[in-house]
Amino acid sequence: MKVEDAMSREVRAVPADASMKEAARLLAEQRLSGVPVVDGDGRVLGVLSESDVVLKEAGDAETAGTKLSARLAGEAMTSPAVTIEGDRPLELAARLMLERGVHRLPVVDAAGTLVGIVTRGDLVRAFVRSDAEIAAEIRTEVVARRLWLDPSSVQIEVAEGEVTLTGRLESRADAEALEALARRVPGVVAVRANLTWADDDIEC
Repeated sequence: MKVEDAMSREVRAVPADASMKEAARLLAEQRLSGVPVVDGDGRVLGVLSESDVVLKEAGDAETAGTKLSARLAGEAMTSPAVTIEGDRPLELAARLMLERGVHRLPVVDAAGTLVGIVTRGDLVRAFVRSDAEIAAEIRTEVVARRLWLDPSSVQIEVAEGEVTLTGRLESRADAEALEALARRVPGVVAVRANLTWADDDIEC
């Protein structure tokens, strides 16, 4: 599953020269925890979050630093923004959010132009998709496209997100790669691999 499959394409953003009042009003009225800040061409410059507004409101120069004197969104934003491209795997978005401690990622095209946003809520919604959707992604994206294996060589069963892989492959490396990649598919809870391979006939 790719980021573009889970992201929202209707994304609110503010220009860098928007006033702090305008930006804060957007956060409050739309009940957003943060918005991308963009230049005149729609390229993402940073992200203005509730925390950035609260730092200014607190009035503590030691904590807020230069953000205390910010009048514009571009002066108060956190930059550079952590962004991701729409054709990247959704698992990468999840990893970035956890590693960087953020709740949303602006999604950009190759030129850095904002095209959407993916949030932790989007990841949760992807996790609860149906067993049939999970099985289909493992078969088409993992088995066929990423590993170049014959889809008929693997039987895929999914029950409440628990995946069972059964079949005979050409090598142990293929079996190990299949199991590892299947675990990364959004919605997978666990993987049990009942696989054998031709090069040494030892069960995986």
